[in-house]
Formats: sequence, structure tokens, C-alpha cells
Amino acid sequence: MGKLYDCIIIGSGPAGLTAAIYAARACLSVLVLEKEFVSGGQVVNTYEVDNYPGYRGISGFDLGMKFREHAEKLDVEFVMETVERVDLEKEEKIIYTDQSEYHGRTVILAMGASHRKLEVRGEEDFSGMGVSYCATCDGAFFKGKTVAVVGGGDVAIEDAIFLSRGCEKVYLIHRRNQLRGAESLQRELFARPNIEVIWDSEVTRILGEDQVESVHLKNTENGEKKNLPVEGLFVAVGVVPCTTLIKGQVALDDFEYVKAREDCVTNIPGVFAAGDLRTKPMKQIVTAVADGANAVNSARNYLTKKE
Repeated sequence: MGKLYDCIIIGSGPAGLTAAIYAARACLSVLVLEKEFVSGGQVVNTYEVDNYPGYRGISGFDLGMKFREHAEKLDVEFVMETVERVDLEKEEKIIYTDQSEYHGRTVILAMGASHRKLEVRGEEDFSGMGVSYCATCDGAFFKGKTVAVVGGGDVAIEDAIFLSRGCEKVYLIHRRNQLRGAESLQRELFARPNIEVIWDSEVTRILGEDQVESVHLKNTENGEKKNLPVEGLFVAVGVVPCTTLIKGQVALDDFEYVKAREDCVTNIPGVFAAGDLRTKPMKQIVTAVADGANAVNSARNYLTKKE
């Protein structure tokens, strides 16, 4: 058997990186397992972060890099491998990746969440060929074109605003008659002359030959259908927790989020949940960071009682 870590962290978004910083400062031996080339989780795909204290207007990528750099300065060990299976219910936790296996006294689950899909015809066929889940990643490919964003929350509004800076026309398609996003974002959205909101509508099909050419819309109030010509479709309808890996071991709620309170303690001793995969009313960078700190505090308390 190889090294037995005090704490293994799965995921390197804001929650995972904060947990790594706090664990290192607590003099715990810590390992971070990440599957992506770039640390930071979903935040790296955010064009601009304007609500994280002390860093107003910073790009999501830059903020993610600052989190990573902080952890690296504390000599946190990072391994880029994909976790395929976990054994969490014994006192010694085992994490199996596509390349190796790792043993830990505690585990912090920080896998975050992934983009929710529309689940309509054409979505899979045109993924990467006009259908995107990241405006800041792919927006540059649609400069001067007409695109649509689906959603009504902060992310959808931010995406529409971002795309309006380079696209000729941006439609924001929302299934209700009122947006859910922050008032400040809505004011900016409605001030943009090349953004048009299509209310009470949902996408039922995505069409095209080699790439997206149009979407079919259905009015949720009167059932009226119409075709909307667009060259790109950006989906921003929320996220789903990345908890498939732990299903059957860690207790989940009806929406498959990990059941854990503010202390991040799960139903399994020595296993803690931090970030967007945990049950909580508000999912923001600042709450993920708080989770990372709380998870390590709970892990330390657990380890102390074992001594």
C-alpha cells in the first residue's frame, strides 16, 4: 500500500482548492485529485466575476488561477487523474482512478456540478457545432452572427450580455414571463439594443445541416409554435450535481445532491461534501469557498477524535 493521506480532495473548483489551502495550513497531508487540465471548476468559464469580495471585475479564469497558486505555494499535491470508483464506507477510504489508487483517512467530495441539458432533438447532434454550454469559451466563434441563449437566471443573462458585445443579434429564450436573475444584471440586459427576450417559450428541437441553423420554439402559454433562425444556441438552464460516483454510498436527496449541513458532514464518518454538490439554498463561489473551509474543520475534528 502507498501513502496514507490525512485528507483526499476530489475536485479542484473553489471548494476543493479552498479545502486544500485550509488542510495544508492545518498541517494535514493532503492530495487533490482533478480530472481537468485547468483548476477552478466552473468558475474558469465565467467571463467576469463581480461579486467575489476583493476581486471586483476579475475574470473567472484569473480567479481560479489565484486559488490554485495559493494552494501550490503551500505545497499541496495535485494529481490529474479521473476517479472511477470509490470505497468510502470503511475507516480507510480508497479512491480508484484510471491510473492508480489512493488511500485516505478522510475524503472531501468537491466534484461540483455539470451543465444541465435541454434533452431535445438535435442537442447531442449539434453539440460543438453550434450548441454550446459555455458562452465565454465559444462566443468568439459567433462574432457578427445571430445566436440564442436559453435560460432565465444569472448565468443566462450574463451569457446574453457577453455575447451581445460581439454578436449582431442575441435572443434570450425563457420559459416564463419573468427572469430570475439579479436586478442589476437585468437592467444591463434590457439596456442592450441587440438583445431581444422571447418570453414564455421553450426550445423543442434544434435544426440544421452541418451546424445549427434554427430552433423550434413552443409558447408555454398558448402552445403556438414557430421557427427561429439562429447560428448558435447557448444553453444555460442550470446544473446537475456530479454525484453519480458516490451514489449508493453517500446519502443523496431527491435531486441527487449530497445531504450535508453547513458543517459539510455526510452520513459516512470521515467523508465530507463541499461546494455545488451539497444541499444548500445558495450556490455561489463565496459559498463554495466557505464549504471548503468548513469541510476541513470537520475533517480535523474527526481526525482528532480518532487519535
